[in-house]
Amino acid sequence: MKKAYSKLTRISLVLVYLVIAAGAVVRMTGSGMGCPDWPKCFGYYIPPTEESEIVWAANKNFFKGQVVIRSESLWIAKKEMTSGDTFNPDNWEPYTKHDYAVFNAVHTWTEYINRLLGALAGLAVLAMALTSFTWWKEKKSWVLASWVAVLGMGFQAWLGATVVYSVLAPFRITLHMVMALLIVLLLIWLVFTSGTPKQAHKPDKKLLNIWIATLILSLVQIILGTQVRQFIDHQADTLGIFNRGLWLQNSVPVFYVHRSFSILLIAFHLLAAYRIYKNRLGYSRISQILITLGVIIITGIAMNYFEFPWGSQPLHLLMASILFGLQGYLLLEIRNAWVTRISS
Repeated sequence: MKKAYSKLTRISLVLVYLVIAAGAVVRMTGSGMGCPDWPKCFGYYIPPTEESEIVWAANKNFFKGQVVIRSESLWIAKKEMTSGDTFNPDNWEPYTKHDYAVFNAVHTWTEYINRLLGALAGLAVLAMALTSFTWWKEKKSWVLASWVAVLGMGFQAWLGATVVYSVLAPFRITLHMVMALLIVLLLIWLVFTSGTPKQAHKPDKKLLNIWIATLILSLVQIILGTQVRQFIDHQADTLGIFNRGLWLQNSVPVFYVHRSFSILLIAFHLLAAYRIYKNRLGYSRISQILITLGVIIITGIAMNYFEFPWGSQPLHLLMASILFGLQGYLLLEIRNAWVTRISS
């Protein structure tokens, strides 16, 4: 069981990243409201594939809790029934969480897969937390951190529900993303501390300070990027999916802040890399970080100057999330080297 704990920390981290990737696809395809209710989808555990399944019709069987569309509104069946020739409001209650009543099979199944991955990630984190008790005597911090991760996943699921109920309110989407990144950092700490013995690195207090600042700046940049994405989503809805070249016209100030802020972030990464390579500190992960940063820059340029090529948005978001995780891992390596020096 003790060996299983370390494996489960890695499985949990991978699944959380898959959820982030799926969330990026949901946003790219505009599938966030593919399931109008939560945690079910139109009242189903396995969502419908045809609009006829969720549209009210005469002489049709319905189950209790089923959500249907009638006259561009959502209704919930109060009981199992077979409908008559006319709609009987006594058998139904209006869905009051929101008034978004649209069915698109692709959007529905895209959102459903996102939720399914979220459930799998939640189960993996729960399994990790349960096996953490085998380390209670030696590593109480692992047990506590594991159960904080469970609470974090529960809170994240609740946030996902509020995002749907708010019809994708920008602030809640941003909070949802930030919470996901905090869970990633916690899991990375568990992966780092419960894994194999760490490679020896040279301590450098100045590098530690630079990298803490870099991580904070990255989190700010991700939050700004989330706000930019909300503006782009609005533009896509207003101008149409085929007018990508117009999406960045009349951009909001946060877009220019996000774009300019990236220069400062690049400078901090290059400063840290220069110090690592010059002083031969041995932090090889910086190469992965620079490559990931390069992909982020390229996808950002592609969206800005080449009218949002297909896949550039989710790739940009996913790489930003991966970068944040790599940054967190490198911070642990740098801090570990410094702490080891102080304690020796």
